[in-house]
Amino acid sequence: MRRLIVVMLVFLGGGVSAQQLSSVPEIPFDAEAPLTLPPDLYFGEVAGVAVNSQGHVFVYTRSGSAGHVVGPRAAQLFEFGPDGSFIREIGKNLYAMAWAHAVRIDADDNIWIVDNGSDMAVKLSPEGRVLLVLGRRRESVAAIHPRPPDPPGTPPRPARPGIFNEPTDVAFDPEGNIYISDGYRNSRVAKFDKDGNWVASWGERGSEPGQFRLPHGIATDADGNVYVADRSNSRIQVLDSDGNFLRQITLNVPPPAGYVANIPDFGQLPDGTYTSLWPNTLCITPPPNQVIYSHDMFPGRIYKMSLEGEVLGYFGTTGRKLGQFGWIHALGCVSENELWVGELLNWRAQKLTLHP
Repeated sequence: MRRLIVVMLVFLGGGVSAQQLSSVPEIPFDAEAPLTLPPDLYFGEVAGVAVNSQGHVFVYTRSGSAGHVVGPRAAQLFEFGPDGSFIREIGKNLYAMAWAHAVRIDADDNIWIVDNGSDMAVKLSPEGRVLLVLGRRRESVAAIHPRPPDPPGTPPRPARPGIFNEPTDVAFDPEGNIYISDGYRNSRVAKFDKDGNWVASWGERGSEPGQFRLPHGIATDADGNVYVADRSNSRIQVLDSDGNFLRQITLNVPPPAGYVANIPDFGQLPDGTYTSLWPNTLCITPPPNQVIYSHDMFPGRIYKMSLEGEVLGYFGTTGRKLGQFGWIHALGCVSENELWVGELLNWRAQKLTLHP
């Protein structure tokens, strides 16, 4: 099947080049859901999935557990072997785990969780010990004594160094610097050095180059450039390691005519059509030949792109069967032809093997 895909690249300096592709290949793939849990242990919404250098799979899921942080706690972190067999739960009763959003693995196989319920990012050793804590969890008394709501039209509160407000993802450059997409409320990227010392933040709410409306995912390439999934602006912004805007990648592929989402009114525009909610998140494959994978929420397509933004292929659609997707929330790039996806609506992680 072939579809018309329009890609626009906007470069620093204001020049615009438009590339219209009349034939983009649909990539064949195999899908499996190999992860197995013990009896009486379950996935909820799979918000994060990542794979370490040994092929172990980590799933950060929104599932019920005891305790609360401001509201009911909904976060558990599980580890599986390369064959999908359950190994352990990590971080049970960890203070930062409230509302799962992302899990990533760094170059030393340390495990990072990003939690937009506790406003924290935490680095765990491969053994599961806490190594570094970024951000600060709001006190639980906030649920008992909430702040009064801001009057309509009140601008967002200014972002504070070292404090997140619903962060979404984490990435690392070759020098070990840490980048947090901070996220739903602060609309910025926060940078820390490898030891967790605050360096800077970039961005504010808006749609101009270097501004963000919802930085929902983040990744880096081998040169240390930072790629931000600026979801509500329908673009990937590319920045250098100092936060300077380099370019943006936009993709205009609306859902097909007559499409109806699994939850019909979510993502629906006043005229009855749907926004694609691209890019919901992204990942970049390891060197030497790096490519971007990103995806839309509607109808659930995954796109393979060059680092410059050329669409190299696509695949997938919405649904509940194996090989279909229900609100992908996590992408893990093991290699150019092996991906892991985590889904919210289908409560699972799928391993995808591509055959381009």
